[in-house]
Amino acid sequence: MNTGAPMAALDGLRILDMTQFEAGTSCTQALAWLGADVVKIEAPGTGDPGRGAGLTANKAYSDYFCAWNANKRSVALDLRTERGRAVFMELVPKFDVFVENYGPGVIERLNIGYDVLKAANPGLIYARIKGFGTWGPWADFRCMDMVAQAAGGAFSITGEPDGPPMMPGTTTGDSGAGTQMGMAILAAYVQKLRTGEGQEIEVSMQEAVAYHVRTRAYMGSAWGTRATPRAGNSGGRPPVDLFACHPFGANDYIYLMPITDGHWDRLCAAIERPELLIDPRFQTAQARAENGEALSAEISRWCSDRTKYQAMETIAGAGVPCGACLDTSELYHHPHLRARGFVHEMELPVHGKVPMLGFAPRLSASNVEMLAPPLLGEHTDEVLAAELDLSDEDLTAMRSSGVIGESVSHAQAHG
Repeated sequence: MNTGAPMAALDGLRILDMTQFEAGTSCTQALAWLGADVVKIEAPGTGDPGRGAGLTANKAYSDYFCAWNANKRSVALDLRTERGRAVFMELVPKFDVFVENYGPGVIERLNIGYDVLKAANPGLIYARIKGFGTWGPWADFRCMDMVAQAAGGAFSITGEPDGPPMMPGTTTGDSGAGTQMGMAILAAYVQKLRTGEGQEIEVSMQEAVAYHVRTRAYMGSAWGTRATPRAGNSGGRPPVDLFACHPFGANDYIYLMPITDGHWDRLCAAIERPELLIDPRFQTAQARAENGEALSAEISRWCSDRTKYQAMETIAGAGVPCGACLDTSELYHHPHLRARGFVHEMELPVHGKVPMLGFAPRLSASNVEMLAPPLLGEHTDEVLAAELDLSDEDLTAMRSSGVIGESVSHAQAHG
């Protein structure tokens, strides 16, 4: 019956999540934020190693873990025990999707490969994220985000023209692979709804990064006959570049992208320098390219008297692409992001009341509330009792033998 409340788009889609760190967890969190029921299987005692990632004394509920695991349920189950693996295999037929991103050979050692799980659930969508895929000369090599970005081309196009390759700031090796996997899972799910058949999906992190660098690869490498050069902050012909603003702090900059003649006309009007339009040095795109240093000096003088927000609002308000360089602290507090509901205030164990960054997709007929990331094993009893009809006595016996971990609620964690 329609209650009038928006339905979650993926209501009814059930995902068994054996992911860790970021590549797999970003995938399953995106699907959870769209309404899928995600049950995260973790090792008792330690859990996802991302729980302790970063420079933190908190090894069970780190900031990093919270970033990628909201809206999931956690079951602490030891698949290395005979009983633990048996429980896992009993869960498999209850779910539509299985996702993992362990290192090479781990899933095989646990004997839960695609053929094994498919035998238990013929309609299962089995999703794997690997650094270099499961076949090819590099398939057995271990991979992390920046390794994938180095091998996928992202380092080579980042940095100053006369400097070495540089590590990108974003983690698209992981989260880029994860979101591409999320799209593939949804495609497979649509296919399953039509055919009733599941399938195996694989995403290589290296290949996922190559997808994100394809613009620079296609436009700069002449179909692979040369390497695209590094360009620093210059993203095209002058004055496409970064400009410092008052009071000249570490991130007091705007990025300016007037790429058409119309943009150039409006920029000159915005900075109240109409005479630049008739200056022979800047009258054409080619002239601006030949006199880039002089043009940058003109714009820099204007920016130096304004904050990055004043500069952006003036230039962008005139219809010229321009962005203030927000630092990571500003993302949590910026009025535009808050006005759009992108920042969620949440009460979390360990951390207290904190702002949580949200999810970009907005569906007009689907609404999913952001829920706190789970504590390790928080939902063990709840899931196993509901899915496998296990009694309190069964759960107690399994916990005593180390098959499952403690089931700790947020209320208990808050004390």
